[in-house]
Amino acid sequence: MKLPVLLMTLILSPFACGMTPESRDAGEASRIEEQRANLAKATENAGFGPQPPRHIGDVRGENPIRFSTAPSFSEMNLCNIHFHKNAEHAGGEFTQYAGDGDGHGFQSGYVFTGKLTTKERAPVQSAACPSAHDALQSGDTIEVHYVFSSAQVTPGPTLGACLSETNINPQLRVEAQVFVLVNDEEALDFTDLTAIETESGYQQAPNIPIDTGTPIAYAGSTTGPSYNEAGSPLQVSWSVRPRVAKVNIGSVAQWCEGNVFNEDHAHGVRNLVVNTKLLSPIEH
Repeated sequence: MKLPVLLMTLILSPFACGMTPESRDAGEASRIEEQRANLAKATENAGFGPQPPRHIGDVRGENPIRFSTAPSFSEMNLCNIHFHKNAEHAGGEFTQYAGDGDGHGFQSGYVFTGKLTTKERAPVQSAACPSAHDALQSGDTIEVHYVFSSAQVTPGPTLGACLSETNINPQLRVEAQVFVLVNDEEALDFTDLTAIETESGYQQAPNIPIDTGTPIAYAGSTTGPSYNEAGSPLQVSWSVRPRVAKVNIGSVAQWCEGNVFNEDHAHGVRNLVVNTKLLSPIEH
C-alpha cells in the first residue's frame, strides 16, 4: 500500500475522524460503544501496550509502549492455529461490518466484500464446525491466526502452547489471513493450509498464502471477546494480509473434526479498536 494514497484515503474516509461503520448507527452500536468506553476506562494510565484488532488502512496510533518486533515467522516456532468467525480486523477486502452481534463477540466483526458465484455460495447440507454459538456455512468469512513463538515449543492447544517451562515470556507473532468459505472442492484445502512441517529446525506452517497482498505489520497484543472491556497484557507482532482467499468449506469441516490444536469451532471476535491511545502507529 502506497503511503501517499493511504494518507489521502484517511483524509477522505470517516475512519480519519474515528468513525467506523458500526458507529454510524447509534442504536445498533450502543453495546459496542459502551464496551469501548469501559475498555478506555480500564486501560487509562494503566500501562497497557497497543491493542488489536484494528483497521489496517488507518496508520494512526498514539500508544507510547514500544517493544522489539518479533523475528520473521520462519525463524520462530508455530505454536497454535485457530480462527474467528468473521474478520476481527477491518480493511482490504473485508470492510463490511457484520453487525453488533450478541455483544459477546459472535455475529460481529467484518466480512468479505467481494462477490461469489451462485455455486460458491450454495449451502452445504451440514454446517461446518458447529458450536453453542454458531456454525459455518458457505459464504461465511473467517480470520485465521497462525501463532508463532520464540520459545522452543511444538504446536498445541491454546496460547499456552506458545510458552514453555524455560520461557514464559517469549516473543510472539501472529500471521493473520482472512478466508471466505466456498462450496467448491477446487478451492484451497484448509488441511493443506494448516499443515505442519519442520524447516531449519523450526515448527512451520509452510502453506500460509503468499499471494494475498503485502501484510500490514503493526505492534499489538491478543484478541478475542474477553478483551472487549479489558486490556491484553501480552506483546505481539502482527502481520495481516489485506486480500481474502477462498477455501473449501468441506476441508474446514474436516479440520474441525480433529487437529493437534483441539480446535473444533470458530471463536468470537474482539471489537475493532479505534481509540488511538490504544493503537500503535503503522510505519511503512
